[in-house]
Amino acid sequence: MTTIYSARWVLPVSAPPIENGAVAVEGQHIVGVGQRAEIMERFPEFCVVLLGEAVIFPGLVNTHTHFELTALRGYLENEEPDFFAWLRKLTIARLERMTPDDILVSATWGACEAVRAGITCVGDASDSAMMSMLALRDVGLRGVVYQESFGPDARLVAENFEKLKNKVHELRDVENDLVRAGVSPHSPYTVCGPQLELIAELAHTERLPLMMHAAESEAEDQFLREGCGPFAEGLARRSIEWKSAGVSTIQYLKQIGILDTRPLLAHCIRVDDADIESLRSTGAKVAHCPKSNAKLGHGRAPFAKFLEAGIAVGLGSDSVASNNTCDILEEARFATLLSRAAGARITAEDALKVATFGGELKEGAQADLAVVSLAGVHQAPSYDPVATLIFASSGRDVILTVVGGREVLRGGRVVGVDEERLRSRMDEICEKL
Repeated sequence: MTTIYSARWVLPVSAPPIENGAVAVEGQHIVGVGQRAEIMERFPEFCVVLLGEAVIFPGLVNTHTHFELTALRGYLENEEPDFFAWLRKLTIARLERMTPDDILVSATWGACEAVRAGITCVGDASDSAMMSMLALRDVGLRGVVYQESFGPDARLVAENFEKLKNKVHELRDVENDLVRAGVSPHSPYTVCGPQLELIAELAHTERLPLMMHAAESEAEDQFLREGCGPFAEGLARRSIEWKSAGVSTIQYLKQIGILDTRPLLAHCIRVDDADIESLRSTGAKVAHCPKSNAKLGHGRAPFAKFLEAGIAVGLGSDSVASNNTCDILEEARFATLLSRAAGARITAEDALKVATFGGELKEGAQADLAVVSLAGVHQAPSYDPVATLIFASSGRDVILTVVGGREVLRGGRVVGVDEERLRSRMDEICEKL
């Protein structure tokens, strides 16, 4: 496909905004970025798509999702007194009440929501990773699907690790140019140390991306530092022995080799300066999930400190069971405002860089694009397209999403997906739950 996309504004991210700009796409790559007249002169044979009062920018990246849980949006509202009970109810709903087809429908609905919000790439953690892999492939999203692994009982390490290896082997058989498999030891309170060490070694030898929930809650901090609190009590009730690490989550992960894999760590709320230095020096990345963190009452991660330290930070929605929407523009605005409220000076340009996780519009780059209409009453007047995008726009303003040169959202519909059938199935799942 050879196409020129032109709009009032083009935001390369790595260069200043271009008024009356255009992006030329050939196959899966960008072949030109610049003024509309210049690009049309360079590529006279290309089809031209005029998008009018809109802004074209690199596709948004949701670094932490759980698409399989999309059917649980609103299911856990105001019903559980603590995070441990919240997790338990979520797990029961997923494992005992949802069939494999329910999970596939749930994951596909989540993928549709993502492309409707201008998201072109995701990091999806899933206990049913095959369903999420198929969902991303069907919708046309780019991403890494991390197969989750659980196992706090050291007596079951060999069995749990063998299950993980078998699942990863199956996932690798369905990888394609857009979707890769990864591994996700769920958290330091659901996976014992010996199992974490084996998974870190597997990630090294198989060159698998690794994602993990880390430093998310007070209960987790109590568990790692002192061996007490609701997570420790839950293991004791199951007669599972656990010895306190006596250190923070990040230092524990460093000791057992997880940080050596240059992992993507979700949340990282409860970290100090030593932890931030460990993240920086090991090349670990952070998936910052400000809305989920706030809604669950876990606190606020030191977003500005991560950026100052030079840590690679992306934004994550987490599951819609804990957030309600998969909208990275909303996350960018919320993250920026929270940081400013605490005295940090995060700019709209900073927020856009994080929301696109290092993406840029330049020749040779993958043609992953998002287009937001600027024609809304809530966006006018606009003196600065980046500020309008971050502070006045949301995923609902997206009019076009392109992944690898292929239009996956166009004309208000997700291309090639029967959304009416999916909605009907989601209603059925809702009734069951």
